Amino acid sequence: MKTQKKIIIFLSVVTLVIVSIIAGRAFVSSKIEAAITKQKNAPVGVIATKVKYFSFYDQIDTFGTAIANQSFSIRIKKEDLVSSIDFDKYPFVKKNEEIAKLINEESIIAPFSGRVGKREITPGILGGENSIIANLDDIKFLKVDVKLPENYFSIIKNGLKVTVTTDAYKETFEGAISSVSSRVDPTTRSILVQAKINNSDEKLIPGMLLNIKVIFNEKKSLSIPEEALLIQGKDKFIFKIQNNIIERAKVEIGRRNENKIEIISGLTENETILAEGTNKVKPKGKVKIVKSVD
Repeated sequence: MKTQKKIIIFLSVVTLVIVSIIAGRAFVSSKIEAAITKQKNAPVGVIATKVKYFSFYDQIDTFGTAIANQSFSIRIKKEDLVSSIDFDKYPFVKKNEEIAKLINEESIIAPFSGRVGKREITPGILGGENSIIANLDDIKFLKVDVKLPENYFSIIKNGLKVTVTTDAYKETFEGAISSVSSRVDPTTRSILVQAKINNSDEKLIPGMLLNIKVIFNEKKSLSIPEEALLIQGKDKFIFKIQNNIIERAKVEIGRRNENKIEIISGLTENETILAEGTNKVKPKGKVKIVKSVD
């Protein structure tokens, strides 16, 4: 009798343990499922931007060598020199300022304002060590001559905007076309154009190689960042954000400039859209804007 009672107690304990384990697993499973569901329903953090107007343009890419706006060559025989400014310091001189005083009471006077400095010469050339060879350069503006294909002749005109970059600086310099040749070169089928570049800080100097963009057909249009565009086959989409809900919208695009895409149709100014991370969201999904960019 006692043995039977012990067996019943043992079986009851085992049953209670098994039931507890099953109940515990079910509880943990429900908690995990609830956490997963909560995570799925949690808003996705996104970076947003506003649809804004941007100046889009077409461009002609070319290059050329910087030329001083004005240049004056100076050559002085050392035996004729009484005194002079320090050519090695590349000093700035004003118009009519004395650059050098020579024997017989003669002087070299600056015909315009600019910077003056020695030219690098090979010994034995133009007097070599017996002469001082220098240039006075007006570089507040620089000129650059470039040849453009003749098929752009109807577009090229005085005043057309030009932008310039160089390997020496990260910034962009601006200028404009100042003259256009009246003839096409029959050998190269190109037309000679001169541009004038604003160099008021005198960062650029004559002889530098300049990367040039001639800007035309400039027009302000609605724009989005390149990263915001989603391409599926021939169709283009963006994700609008309305009341923190993602909505997919089809758009028609145009030109691309400076990491911006022109929007022909499908959006209006100041609409909020997903700026990047199109693979992180889906239509009707909830989002939370964690950062806004221009």
